[in-house]
Order: sequence, then C-alpha cells, then structure tokens
Amino acid sequence: MNRSFYLKALASLVLLLIQYNLSAQTYITGQVLDGRSRQALEGVTVTASATGNQATSDAQGRFSIQSPGTSLSLYFSRLGYTSRNITVDVATGELQVLLQPAATNLSEVVVTGYETNRPLLETVGALSVVTSEVIRRFDESSLVRAVNTVPGVRMEERAPASYRISIRGSSLRAPYGIRNVKVYFGDVPLTEASGVTTLNLIDAGNIGNIEVLKGPAGSVYGAGTGGTLLLEPKRAAPGEHQLEVGSTIGSFGFNRYNVTASTGGAKANALIQYTRQEYGGFRDQSAMERDVFMLSSEFYPTTKQTISAYFVYSDLFYQLPGGLTREQYDENPRQARGGTFGSVLQNASMNLGGVNAGLSHEYRFSNNWRNTTSVFGLFRSQDHPFNTDYERNANQEYGARSRFAYDTRLGGTEATFTVGGEYQRGFQVARTYDNNQGALGAIRSDDEVVAKTGLLFAQGEFKLPGNWIATAALSFNDTRYEIDRLLLAATEDDYQYVRNFDAIISPRVALLKRLTDQISVHASVSSGYSPPTEEEILTSNGELNEALEAEKGINYEAGIRGSVFNGRLSFDLVGFSFRLNETIVSRQDVSSVAVFRNVGSTLQNGLEANVAYTAVDDETRGLSFLQLWTSYTYNHFRFRSYQQGETDLSGNKLTGVAPHTVVSGLDMKTRPGFYLNLTTSYSDVIPLNDENTVFSDAYFIVGSRAGIRRDLSQHFGIDLFAGVDNATDKKYSLGNDLNAFGGRFFQPAPPRNYYGGLSLKYKL
Repeated sequence: MNRSFYLKALASLVLLLIQYNLSAQTYITGQVLDGRSRQALEGVTVTASATGNQATSDAQGRFSIQSPGTSLSLYFSRLGYTSRNITVDVATGELQVLLQPAATNLSEVVVTGYETNRPLLETVGALSVVTSEVIRRFDESSLVRAVNTVPGVRMEERAPASYRISIRGSSLRAPYGIRNVKVYFGDVPLTEASGVTTLNLIDAGNIGNIEVLKGPAGSVYGAGTGGTLLLEPKRAAPGEHQLEVGSTIGSFGFNRYNVTASTGGAKANALIQYTRQEYGGFRDQSAMERDVFMLSSEFYPTTKQTISAYFVYSDLFYQLPGGLTREQYDENPRQARGGTFGSVLQNASMNLGGVNAGLSHEYRFSNNWRNTTSVFGLFRSQDHPFNTDYERNANQEYGARSRFAYDTRLGGTEATFTVGGEYQRGFQVARTYDNNQGALGAIRSDDEVVAKTGLLFAQGEFKLPGNWIATAALSFNDTRYEIDRLLLAATEDDYQYVRNFDAIISPRVALLKRLTDQISVHASVSSGYSPPTEEEILTSNGELNEALEAEKGINYEAGIRGSVFNGRLSFDLVGFSFRLNETIVSRQDVSSVAVFRNVGSTLQNGLEANVAYTAVDDETRGLSFLQLWTSYTYNHFRFRSYQQGETDLSGNKLTGVAPHTVVSGLDMKTRPGFYLNLTTSYSDVIPLNDENTVFSDAYFIVGSRAGIRRDLSQHFGIDLFAGVDNATDKKYSLGNDLNAFGGRFFQPAPPRNYYGGLSLKYKL
C-alpha cells in the first residue's frame, strides 16, 4: 500500500467523524419575552453552561443555540432583567423564556403605561415604577410607604386601611377615599363607574408592581385630571413551583399571616394567596381586620394567545377614630374624637365586603396586529356607622374594555396605532339612617343609583429619524348618573334625577428625543376632564349637589431621564405646569358631612426628581448590592380665582399640599443573604384649610428593615426580618382632615413602633 492510500483513508475517517459529530449536534430554539409585558426581548445573551457556546436573541426575541446532547443548561442574561438558568430537554421543542425586569436599571425596563410597551427611557411622559422589590422593602401592611417613594405622589392613611392618594395635589377633593385617580388591576378598572376606588380591598401582597402615570396624561385610560395607577397582580414566575407561608407581628397588636402557592410553566401559571391582617390600633377606636383571597393566573394556549384571569374576595373591618383639634392632638394623640357624636360612642367604623373578578384575552393575529379584550365585574357591600349617620350600601358592576394595536411602517417611519374603548355600568342601593350610638335608627334617605361611564380612545406613536418619538392621542369621555329617590316616590312626581356630563374630547401630544443610548428628553401637552363622582353628587347625608360641574384643565410638562457612569447613576427629572378650571374642593359642614363645590381655578407648578446611585451590583461579591436613592417633590400650587363669600382667597396655597417633600433610602444586600433597607421621609408644613390659617407641622421620620433572605437548600428558602417605623419617635399627623368643621384637622400617626417576621418557602 502506498502513502496516498493512507492519506485517503485518514481523510475518509476524518470526514466520517465530522459527519457523525454533526449528526449528533442538535439545536435548541426559542423566544425570550418580557415577563410583564410579554413583548419580545432583543439582545438577550444565551450561554450554554457546558460548552460555553453563546447566542443572542434577535428583534423578535428568537434564538438558536447548539446542543451537544439530549439536555443542556442555558443561562439567559440581559441588562435591566433578572438572569435565569434553565435546564432544557432537546425533546421539549420550541422554548419560551420569560425574563423579569430588575429593579436596578429602570431605564431598560419595559413599561405598559400609555399602551406603548417600550423601555422607560423611550416612554413619552411622566411615569414612575414601584417594583415588587420596593413593595417588599417594607412590612407590606399597606402600600403607603412604597407609593410615597414616588415623587409627586402622596398616599395617606387617615385610619388603618382608610387610604387617600394625591397625585400632584389631586386629594383636594378627596376628604376620604380615592377620587380623581383612576386605578387599574391588570387590564381592568378597579375604579368603579361612580368614580370611587376601594383600594383597601386589595392587600399589598397581591400586587407585583405599580406604574404611576402623573397628571392628565393617560388619554388611553380616560381624561381624569389626577393621574392613573396601573397595578399588576402578583403572578407566578416562569419555572416557579413553590409554597410560601409567612407571619409578621408588631407593635399595637399588629399581626399578619399569609399563605401563597404558585406554579409557573411554559403554557400556564397560577398563584393562589390568602392573607389575614389584624391591628389593635395606636389610637382609641382604630382597630382593623382584613381577609383577602386572590387567584391570579395566565394561560398561553398558543404562541398567539394569552389569557389572564384574576379573582379577589375581601372582607374588611376598620374603626374610625376621627379628627382631633390642635389642643386635643397636643394633649393626647391616642384619643378618638369625643363629644355627643364621638367615635367610640357612635361606633364609627366601616364594614366592607367585596368580590372583584376579571378576564383578559390577548390575541396576536400577526407580528403587526393584536387585540386585547377584557370583561370584569364586582360586587361590594358596605355597612358604615359614622359619627353623625349610618350608611348601608350595596353595589354591583360590570364592564368591558377592548383595544386593537397595529404596527406598521410609513415610508421610513415605524408607527403603532392603538384604538379602543371601555364601558362600565354600576348599580347601587344607598340608604342612610340615624346613628343611635352605633345602632340603626330611622331612615333618612333611600336611593337607587345607576352610574354609566364610557370612553373611546385612539393613539398614534411614530418613531422618527434622528431618535425622535412622537405621540398623538385623544379620548372621548362620557359619564351619566341616574338617581331614583325612593322616599319621595310616594309623595312627589319629581323623584328621579338624571345628571349627564357632556361628552368631552381630550387630546394629548408628546415628543421624545433620545440624546444618547442612556439619556432622553421628553415634553407633552395634555387636556384633562374629570366629572364629579357619585359621592360628590349624592353626599353622605342624602342631599343632592346639583350645581357641581366637571373639572377641566391643561397640563404642560417637560423632563429628562437616563443614566451616566455606566448606568450607576440614574435620574428622572420632570417639571410641569397644570392649569385647572372649575376646581372641586370639599368642606365639612356642622354635621361633619363633606360638601363639594367648584371654586374657580388653580395653578399648579412643580418639579419632581428621582436620583439613584448604585455603588455595587455584583452577585459574586460579599457585598453584592449597594444603592443610595432619593426622590424630591417641589409644589408651587396656588388658587388663581377663589371667592368664598366676601373673602377673596385667590393666591392662597392649595389646601393639603406640602411645598417640599423628600424621601431617601439606602438598600444593601450581601452574598450570604443579609440585607438592610433604610428609609427617611421629610414633609414640609401643609395648609389644612383654604384660608391658610392652620398648618400641620413639618416632620422628619426614619424607618428601617433588616434581615436575611436566602436558600437553605435546593428546596427550602427563608426570609427572617425585623424593622422599625418612625425610629425618631416623631409626633406628626398623617391623613389630615382638610377644611374640617370645629378645627378637627389632625389624624395622629403612630409613634415609634416595631415589627418582625418570618417567611418560609418550599420549592419543588
């Protein structure tokens, strides 16, 4: 045999080996999506742990990576998202991977506000995100401390579970409850057709994250003048199969227990949660109890469909201690309102029960066309002995929301068009009685109320050359109340009252310029329109407020957001000027009933800033995470035209708004699992009446939470923690009663108080 024979044989053998290896090589393909918005993620690095091979997802989120065998461990990573490690069986077929947004780089997090599903850096408007990490850095007894980390937003708790939210001063017309701020839970409204939101029926632990749209900028959500909150229900993470039980105890009889079971896969996820919370109360007549059961699920029957559903059952009881005068507040802040109509004597309290349910279906007809349609309903009952009367209400409601989105190109311009509508109908039986020391007395009023509200909206978004993004939107809004006064039906012909607020078209235009890969500037002009709520038309004493008109305003704002120093320093700055006409304000009459009226106009100028510096973000280091952050709000809010009898209040400061607020924090984590969250809050003095003769005191408070959160084994995890609120033991009032009769302005907040807890997880 000659030399050439051996060379040919060797070459043939090499070719056979190559062919064998190639035949043994298989490829794993799939798609990577944002875990919240379900939008495709481009630029995700996919690494095979065994071989080191890497692939990168394309604009549709798709990837393909070589596998040497029947199974492979893949590591998925992208800036702004929590990395994932998944073991894949080649026989699995097409893989779908969901990455959850991380809290450390919000400029890269995709947000759903304005229906654009863009990174926050490319979102044209004043939008802030409260992530699950921010909610979890407190004790989860309420959302107050988490929401107050957002500049321009102030959430107050007048009594345990009695919430009030102000976005850019919108609480002026909300002496109690949440008005003039529209709230969504998932893709359906939590705000009722009557304009009222019973947020206290939702537990803080039910919420995955919150997006806050400030001012009348959410045309696709209607044309309110206050703002919009988008609450995302907590859902099971992809690949998560676990059971979690937890308990927290604290000062003044605070007890909280929760059980959560969750499972998440490629075709579906489900989360079931039960929470019970009890609080003895710092003040007299301030106890509360709440039970909440939630079911949250998603199904992906095909690559084109996503079905989301939620069900929430709530049973809530809380007492109302009432406001104190300055003298009572200084003498003994723990006391409840006294006198003939004292809170203890009258058993002032609230019993609320409710069921909320929603079902959403998203269908992607193609890469360009998609539709999301939701149906929802609720039932709510209320038994409410108040200081001066006794209210019993029952409410049922149903509604639907649908929107179509179309992505296209107009020449060299990318464009997205969104059109849709929303309709709600509520029916309420509302009765008021005399309150005879907590017992039901003679009936005062008996009314049946039908509330109808609807909106149509359209929006166009254009990605222009030169890194410009332009948005134009408008909404068509209509509200109608039909009230039957049953006590008058037997004696009067005119017992039916109908109030129809004329349909209004509210536009919004906005423009964004991306200056660099990490910095963008934006500006917008938007119109706002907010009709009175049913409770403002039909007051709690059963009287009709027929003269009340809708608020109308226009908002101008500009801002800059981004990050520098390789993403370590992030910032979001916004300046705005809001001009509101027919401003609705409230005052208490002699019986402590809130009465509403239009007072002319207001001018609200402000500055909002959020800055965070991440010194360390490396899971391999002993000190794995260290971040300092602060949010600052400056409000220069004034009545422009306000005549109260013969007194001209024009130029006075807007009631209930602090000129300066600052919330700052430090967050630290270590590789072994130890963590520390430190929070400081400062509020300037607040005018408590329109005359600006009474102010609350400024205050500075400190709170912290420390613990250890880690896996004990492959299946077990632990979170052991302790915390303190108001560590400085500052005496201050939170949730003040504005324009209160008899000088009862003050609602004292708890002094220094402590809590501690334990959460255990079992992971399959």
